[in-house]
Amino acid sequence: MHLIVFLLRPIYFLLYHQFAWTYDFVAAVVSLGRWQDWVRAALPEMSGRVLEIGFGPGHLQISINEKKLQAFGLDESRQMAHQASRRIQKKGILFRLSRGYAQSIPFAKGVFDSVVATFPAEYIFDPQTLSEVKRVLVPAGRLVILPIAWITGTRPLERLVAWLLRVSGEAPGKPGPVSAATMGRFARLGFEVRSEIVELKGSQVLVLVAEKKKGS
Repeated sequence: MHLIVFLLRPIYFLLYHQFAWTYDFVAAVVSLGRWQDWVRAALPEMSGRVLEIGFGPGHLQISINEKKLQAFGLDESRQMAHQASRRIQKKGILFRLSRGYAQSIPFAKGVFDSVVATFPAEYIFDPQTLSEVKRVLVPAGRLVILPIAWITGTRPLERLVAWLLRVSGEAPGKPGPVSAATMGRFARLGFEVRSEIVELKGSQVLVLVAEKKKGS
């Protein structure tokens, strides 16, 4: 399993950079058209000023604005920034996108009510990333993470794609609670964490909500 994930990393990098123009198509294929529904599952947990880490093609930025929240974005990919800015501009929405890394967020302390990351790479659990997120959040602000989704439908194609996601490491195991080790990692950095399995058509999405402890 670890070998497969290791071998796939160069492909993921190209998909997010040089081949970013194919991202929406690939995401739709591997999710059987459910990708956007999965991403929007994070919306109910957001409020106020929202920073999206890894905004990709910009779809969630638009959804955040449509919810009448203030959307900001951070992504290191030049190609994704180009795609997202064009998509948002076509909607007539003011875009606030920055390029940079989650381990060094280029915003001041305590300016966001929510930070969100949907299907991020392992960098999101880096202690430096979590420290930076904590820094830019207001007291009791929320970090919302969608780390994984499972296809649970029983049709032959759904079973095939679920198996492919499982063997590739994208959706290992079965839907279930977050491990104690993960919970402990957040707790040590001053977050109170809860998790929820969101039921969607033929699929389930894991949503993690890490709330910054007051006074931390």
